[in-house]
Amino acid sequence: MGGGGGELRYEISQNAYIKLVLHSLKHKTSAVNGVFVGSSCDDVVQIIDSVPLFHNHLGLLPPLEISLIMIEEYYGARGLGIVGYFHANERSDDLELGNVAKNIGDHIYRYFPQAAILLLDNKKLEALPKGKDRVLVMQLYTRDASKNWKLAGSDGGCQLTTKEPAANAVLLDYISSKKWEDVVDFDDHLDDITKDWLNPELFKVGPRHAYGPDEI
Repeated sequence: MGGGGGELRYEISQNAYIKLVLHSLKHKTSAVNGVFVGSSCDDVVQIIDSVPLFHNHLGLLPPLEISLIMIEEYYGARGLGIVGYFHANERSDDLELGNVAKNIGDHIYRYFPQAAILLLDNKKLEALPKGKDRVLVMQLYTRDASKNWKLAGSDGGCQLTTKEPAANAVLLDYISSKKWEDVVDFDDHLDDITKDWLNPELFKVGPRHAYGPDEI
């Protein structure tokens, strides 16, 4: 299992981070979710990629099972697996980790005992354009010894960092160009299978042109 002694760290790639924030911005009035894909080495969980899941069917088991099987098959062939879960609540002022998030997190934990849940912090997201804060706009939750999901960082233990230090600056560029419009999730794919849930084109070109960072 690894990660003993409270020293487990999570390092997320810029693209994995930005993709799920953009997904939440595309569906600002809905709860959305996604999963993180990566691997672990010693006391570091490396989050390499992310997959946006749903904006309509968050609590429905059949679509979730289909999506997780497809994700595991695709990334498993590449030596990666699902290492965590992302959730954004419907209300922007809601920072509670709800039952849907906990249940999906528990499912992932059974297969990957270092799994984490990342919850979108809308207050931090809204504050991004106002300063040069490098703090990530997600809260990190990990399972404690009593199998409860606990907000990390309060005891100086687990921590979340981005692989690229300028991730928030790049995120703002994508927000200002309304890049969220291009994000495809599994809801979109199940409605129209020509829409690719892997989002292969999302980061191939830079921001189109600026509309101003107050678009959040």
